[in-house]
Amino acid sequence: MEKLRTVLDLHLKHHNALGYGLVTLLTAGGERIFSTVVFQCPCNATWNLSYGLVFLLVPALALFLLGYVVSARTWRLLTGCCAPGARGCCSSGLRGTLVFAQLSGAAALAPLTWVAVALLGGSFYECAASGSTALAQRLCSGRDPACAVQLPLVPCQQARVPDVQDLLKDLKAQSQVLGWILIAAVIIFLLIFTSVTRCLSPVSFLQLKFWKIYLEQEQQILKAQATEHATELAKENIKSFFECSHPKEYHTPSVKDWQQISSLYTFNPKDQYYSILHKYVNRREKSQSIRSAEGDVVIPVLGFVDSPGINSHAEI
Repeated sequence: MEKLRTVLDLHLKHHNALGYGLVTLLTAGGERIFSTVVFQCPCNATWNLSYGLVFLLVPALALFLLGYVVSARTWRLLTGCCAPGARGCCSSGLRGTLVFAQLSGAAALAPLTWVAVALLGGSFYECAASGSTALAQRLCSGRDPACAVQLPLVPCQQARVPDVQDLLKDLKAQSQVLGWILIAAVIIFLLIFTSVTRCLSPVSFLQLKFWKIYLEQEQQILKAQATEHATELAKENIKSFFECSHPKEYHTPSVKDWQQISSLYTFNPKDQYYSILHKYVNRREKSQSIRSAEGDVVIPVLGFVDSPGINSHAEI
């Protein structure tokens, strides 16, 4: 039991890192399966380039779009945005650009992993590059006159000229070099981005730690209270239905209240609230909107505030 509690505590403390690690492993594993089981280069001058690029880039695009779909922050931003009577666009200007950039950065993890692993494997790049006319001219410079014609056959080990077949090693080397360059570029970008956002953070390191603990507790309690309230309301309605009686009055938040606590969090140095719910219950007037106020800004380092939903993920 003690070991189970230790594992649970580890998950709660590092669930983001564990989640990103799991996504990376699943993406890398999926790419390996695709390259060995599904992918079959046609070894044809007409199809090699398009076939290789489709396997290299289309799954990456699908994973990128899926990253938006599974993000609770995306649906927090979009849900109800186009409903009749909604006030304008959900987010605009600099604030909308910052939120979109943060969503895109998080969604880019899986596709970049796919492309990097695919380049290190080399199969997709070898097929695509062997069908490129421009690359064939550079690779075949000073070689056998039949090199450009034989190059599309190289990935299938069918080139009749040994000198041309040896180009497979060059294509694999190019692919792996590009893969390592991509990995290094992503790591450098993440390091710079994290350093800059932490440097510009309006709160200290320990307060950020406290903030994340608060959000975990708030979401757990919110889920428990919502479950309890929904269960009691459902029981009362069902009881009234079967007994043909009027149900007892239950007080639930209004549509406007739900909309307010579902909006994106903005930081205001005058009133440091730890979540949109915290901000809502401390508003000065019952009729006061909390969606925007003077001094409210979107802080990249505080993007985690909007990430969890009641179940810590988006449900479709």
